[in-house]
Amino acid sequence: MLFKYKVVDDKGINREGSIDASNKDVAISGLQRRGFIVISIKEENERKSFFEISVFEKVPMKDVVILSRQISTLFEAQVSALKTFTMLASNAENKLLSKKLTIIGDDLQAGFSISSALAKHPDVFSDFYVNMVKSGEETGKLNQTFSHLADYLDRQYALTSKTRNALIYPAFVVVTFFIVMTLMFVVVIPKLSAIILDSGQVVPFYTKIIIGLSGFFIHYGFLVLIFLISLGIWIWRLSSTNTGKEYLDKIRLSIPAIGTLYKKLYLSRMADNMDTMLTSGIPIVRAIDITAEVVGSKIYRLVLKDAADSVKSGLTLSASLEKHPNEMPNIMVQMVRVGEETGSLGQILKTLADFYKREVDDAVDTLVGLIEPVMIVVLGLGVGILLVSVLMPIYNIAGGIS
Repeated sequence: MLFKYKVVDDKGINREGSIDASNKDVAISGLQRRGFIVISIKEENERKSFFEISVFEKVPMKDVVILSRQISTLFEAQVSALKTFTMLASNAENKLLSKKLTIIGDDLQAGFSISSALAKHPDVFSDFYVNMVKSGEETGKLNQTFSHLADYLDRQYALTSKTRNALIYPAFVVVTFFIVMTLMFVVVIPKLSAIILDSGQVVPFYTKIIIGLSGFFIHYGFLVLIFLISLGIWIWRLSSTNTGKEYLDKIRLSIPAIGTLYKKLYLSRMADNMDTMLTSGIPIVRAIDITAEVVGSKIYRLVLKDAADSVKSGLTLSASLEKHPNEMPNIMVQMVRVGEETGSLGQILKTLADFYKREVDDAVDTLVGLIEPVMIVVLGLGVGILLVSVLMPIYNIAGGIS
């Protein structure tokens, strides 16, 4: 819970702020340990609009990457943790991030460890992030840990952004295609079809089909719109359930080309994540469990959860992954087995992460290179067929008149 307080510090200066604590007594104790005299403290219940919560109140991954890099730099410069987070809170451009860092600074001053303070903000710092920091605290290498985190998050941000951006252009072309087709059927074709029908000539079969479709969209287009909106709502509600997420994930992975792209993305993320944690000294079972939560796919989450259970029961990681040939390619299983036999699993996972990152880059470039001309040709053919279907009879009319 968040509590708003008014206190007097050791210099007699009145100060105001907020502190995150499990209850009011804990909040008061935390303030008193900092040498403050508590004047008033009450729970802060902020009412926010829907748009503030869902759109503006977010911390982008890019900001977390920059933050990790800044923390690493300040720790290397021997700046204390409290001063580091206080300084970054005052300089953060994102208001939510600034607020989070201020609360973390308050928790550090109250005696919390960095990992415990970060764990209170799972919407910004994932379980993976917190466990990495906890490992850094135990080994005394926090500056290196934050540097590794920044490198890892930077790689994942670049990889995910490239994949997502590669799919924006095809989506834009598809939307444009349907808008153009709708305008043709609703606005252009009705005017041209009136001329054709009034001429009294024999209307070709393909022209009748186009005119019929135009009439359907004019009279029943609202039903199509209602159906599409209902379908969108159904998909959205389906994606909010675990069963629905798994079902949609299966569909995404089964789509030709796009499914392969996502599969390589998940494999790269999985290998990179596990390599980063194993290198930082996190036990393999814990590393697999955390990776399952951040891999971004329900299918691969189930695979990794099963692998973690198998490793706990005594199986090797390679043998655990081998039970899922559809999700885990043979080359990955064999490489992991080599890493286990040679004692260099971390290095092997790093090699696999780099390999699949290059595969994702190549797949994205290939996909964009193929989709762009295909979509343009399809768009051109669609518009061309419509125009030929209605313009040919008009040319015949003009020829008959002349």
